[in-house]
Amino acid sequence: MILLKNVIIVDAGSDLNGKKRDVLIKNGKIEKIALSITEESAKLIAHENMHVSIGWIDTSVSLGEPGFEERQTLENGIKAAAAGGFTHIMLNPNNQPNPQDQSGIKYLKNVTANQAVSILPVGSFSLNQKGEHLAELFDMQQAGAVSFYDYKQEVTNANLLKVGLQYTSAFNGVVQSFPQNKDIAGKGMVNEDIMSTNLGLKSMPNLAEELQIARDLRILTYTKGRLHIPTVSTVEGLKLIKKYKKTSDNVSCSVSIHHLALSSNELETFDTNFKLQPPLRDEKEVKQLQKYLNSSVIDVVTSDHTPLTIEHKDLEFDRATAGTIGLESLFGALNNLVDTSKTVELLTKGYSVFHQEVPLIEEGQLANLTLFEPETTYSFEKEHIVSTSKNSAFLGKMMKGKVIGIINNKKAIWNER
Repeated sequence: MILLKNVIIVDAGSDLNGKKRDVLIKNGKIEKIALSITEESAKLIAHENMHVSIGWIDTSVSLGEPGFEERQTLENGIKAAAAGGFTHIMLNPNNQPNPQDQSGIKYLKNVTANQAVSILPVGSFSLNQKGEHLAELFDMQQAGAVSFYDYKQEVTNANLLKVGLQYTSAFNGVVQSFPQNKDIAGKGMVNEDIMSTNLGLKSMPNLAEELQIARDLRILTYTKGRLHIPTVSTVEGLKLIKKYKKTSDNVSCSVSIHHLALSSNELETFDTNFKLQPPLRDEKEVKQLQKYLNSSVIDVVTSDHTPLTIEHKDLEFDRATAGTIGLESLFGALNNLVDTSKTVELLTKGYSVFHQEVPLIEEGQLANLTLFEPETTYSFEKEHIVSTSKNSAFLGKMMKGKVIGIINNKKAIWNER
């Protein structure tokens, strides 16, 4: 039994939004919500300025296991997610082997069952992610896959995307398509701007993203399927999505926190933690992207968590692998950019985007909660990283707000850092 004392509820759809209450949780359910509750046998959780919302969901997380356990195991990934305030994470097919059939999805569901952090597997869109033939999409959804995605690989074959969207529309499946045209991107590894010129690094223009989004939206118009465009990083890309959303509701998108909080100016030191995919954009682009945070164009903000060992990062810039971890820093970085209620919205809308049951803060409901304090500021350092891999682009950056703990699946994890 857990008693949350004097907690401020953040739930825009509830009459309790913004109100301070006591919350009693018994056997994993919210038993009582009241102005004051006394229960001597309950574990008392009381912190100054403690807030509670429905559990947060990160829609783009990569872990090492299976296949690359040295980067991050599922067990460690769950600890990192909990430290970041997430009760649910969508696991990208970025492993070996990648799930592309029912057995692959069932394996991931079984080995992570009944944890405080729920793993939602994403299945491969095409067999071996080669973009030639569809994977077993229906069977994977029946086994628990929440979406289909050839991770960080554009669907070059336009007809395959067309067929995939048509096929998945029959069972309300969600297809993800990485927004990058590989022919335009070429061997570029950073954004095409003054910084890439100064550093002498191979660059890619914004056009690579915009062109792919325009094509995918045109195919979506024809098929009437359900498309999610992950990690959009350009204003023109968001403008295309905004225009499409005016007439249709079958598209959604995410933006990663590093594209909202960091710019290509970070590359001046050749620090490979800032080598990302898509690449960091210039400062002007970042400021324009931030303006979309309070619109309905950006559905979710993600960490795009990608653990990598020093063997992948402690190299010359052009040889290093792109990616940064972010589960532990997403909340603090996002809460710096928008108010707390909007932060919570952007960290919870993923449930509805990917057709998952939206939790409720009501008596009788299973407790799926994130507890946090939204005002404390601090510098993000290695001591705040739970992940095995330490390749964070946010080291030394100021954060706003700290996670106190999570409650989910009749389990609780408290952040002692």
